[in-house]
Amino acid sequence: MDKYKIGSKEAIAILLTITIARTFVSLPTYILYSMKSATILNILYVGIIAILITILIYKLMKNFKGLDIIDISETLGGNLLKNIIGSIFIIYFIITSSTLLRNFSEGIKTVYYPMTNTSFIILLFVVCIIITNRLSFNASLKTTLIVIPMVLVSIVFIFLAISKDFVFERMFPVLGEGLIPTFVTGLENIFSFAGIGLIYFLPPLLKEPEKFKKISLISTGISLIYLLLIFSTLLFMFTFYTNSREIMPLYGATRFIEFGTFFQRLESVFLLIWIMAFACYLSIISKFAINIFKKITKISDSKPLIYPFGLLMLAIALTPKNFAVSYFIETTVYKYIAIGIIFILAISVLLLANLKRKKLKVE
Repeated sequence: MDKYKIGSKEAIAILLTITIARTFVSLPTYILYSMKSATILNILYVGIIAILITILIYKLMKNFKGLDIIDISETLGGNLLKNIIGSIFIIYFIITSSTLLRNFSEGIKTVYYPMTNTSFIILLFVVCIIITNRLSFNASLKTTLIVIPMVLVSIVFIFLAISKDFVFERMFPVLGEGLIPTFVTGLENIFSFAGIGLIYFLPPLLKEPEKFKKISLISTGISLIYLLLIFSTLLFMFTFYTNSREIMPLYGATRFIEFGTFFQRLESVFLLIWIMAFACYLSIISKFAINIFKKITKISDSKPLIYPFGLLMLAIALTPKNFAVSYFIETTVYKYIAIGIIFILAISVLLLANLKRKKLKVE
């Protein structure tokens, strides 16, 4: 991963993978259930805040050119802080992606393979991760660069294809249950933009570091538009509050697409695209986790780590006893972990590092 640089388009695709992957399972219904008719306004609101946070991250990181959050942590607090921050991000990436893997596999089982054991589907994904990571990271990037635009196009297509069945009155009252739930407690939905977390690791990987700000803002902006399309589709199409634990709501929306006699039941095509995108997400996240581990341990070759990290993801994915447990982790627990690490801890490290830098300059 550290032997080559990433182009701007590849970097944007990487940043989009986390946001996109999390919309395939329970995230949409969770936010719709909590925000109700104010969902669109809430997502627009937290999206604007996410863009402002992205600008803040850029301003804080531009003083440390070519360094990622792990390097900056070392500058701030030496090897101890570097190891702590690195370990936190590894745990965050592995646990959250493994839980999402469990839920996505549960969704596939429910939709297509009700007689198949979920562990078998999870195992197939883990084998895919291991094989992909054995290849060069460049191969994963090229695949992601192809698949992510396909996902974006598929969402636009779904929105347009079923727009004839939309009930736009479902967005009223616009403020939902009031100002406080929409703009105060609703601020916690910033976790849906957790793809920002990979921004902290981009600077050393970019072919054109001067485009770091542009890449970060474009990816956050596309994430906002993507989420607005998804939540608009689901809000206008379904009575969102009837089932807060529906698996794969986007898949349910695709079943309403019809174009005459010969173009029906297109959901299988969309699901295939989403499976490929999800595999790209797992590959990228595990690759970043391995790279962080390599950096904090200073080992020369990361390839031997591919198998233990894959098995670790398998073990964590199989840990929840049932979907209710994994759903709770994916929505409630993940929300606070993402906010704590991505939007509080990491930004605090950057702020303190900048203060230390200013202090040293003064002295």
